[in-house]
Amino acid sequence: MLKRFANPYLLLTLTALFWSGNMVLGRGIRGDVPPMALAFWRWAIAFMLVLPLALPHIKAQWPHLKKGWLPLLALGLLGVGGYNTFAYLALQHTTATNATLLNSFIPIATMAIAWAFLGKRLRRIEGIGVFVSLAGALTIVSHGDLNILLHLNLNVGDLWMLLAVLDWAIYTVLLAWRPAGVNPMLMLGTTIFIGLLALIPAYAWELLVQDRHMNVHLGSLAVLAYVGVLPSFVGYIFYNRGVAEVGPAKGSLFIHLMPVFGTLLSAVFLNEVPFWYHYLGIGLIFTGIWLTMKK
Repeated sequence: MLKRFANPYLLLTLTALFWSGNMVLGRGIRGDVPPMALAFWRWAIAFMLVLPLALPHIKAQWPHLKKGWLPLLALGLLGVGGYNTFAYLALQHTTATNATLLNSFIPIATMAIAWAFLGKRLRRIEGIGVFVSLAGALTIVSHGDLNILLHLNLNVGDLWMLLAVLDWAIYTVLLAWRPAGVNPMLMLGTTIFIGLLALIPAYAWELLVQDRHMNVHLGSLAVLAYVGVLPSFVGYIFYNRGVAEVGPAKGSLFIHLMPVFGTLLSAVFLNEVPFWYHYLGIGLIFTGIWLTMKK
């Protein structure tokens, strides 16, 4: 799969596309699929997909797994057990607009953490590109209205989303410490297994204590199939590979493409006509990414 998609920027772009659908569906299905159920079953599906690809490598690479158990534990808890669970909890209480807006700050948080712990500094033109891209994302989410940003009211859902932003920024930076010599499928399978173990108690609490159950129908099953295959299985393979190639700061910048894909998906599937602020925001995002990638 990765040999056919060798360009890391293509991998990161496709990841943003898959994750855009995940954010929209997570908000749309919240009445039928509780957040812990959605988080658990999406990763259970992804684990079933990756397991046949990971098992052939486990015997030969077991020493690498044992040596790198600590970063794998952190990656599993943050990337699988944490980010999407916090985002789904956020979408129970806040709007998709607020969630997308706050999610746009992931590249800034990632850049700050990479600077603090890895000493990685962007060149001036790259820093300008990050903030131009951020301006584009905020333009789309705020509909070009500064008052929306100035009068943003934060609720408990927004706090969950801020926690998700911090979680993902740390995950992206920690990819630099993933154990060397471990097959990508084995690493993904290991982190998913760790994340699932962390999700089991939370899912049990949701079922037994909160008495919240999934409403099983064709639509909810289709959503689970989508989030399990593309955002979870394929998306994480692409993101991990892309960040390994271009670094955490540049890799996380492609999250700014999520509002772009949200606009395009709404135009195609919901017949929503893009407005001037969509075009302006998309132009700023692509300008920012071009500046950051510019040699």
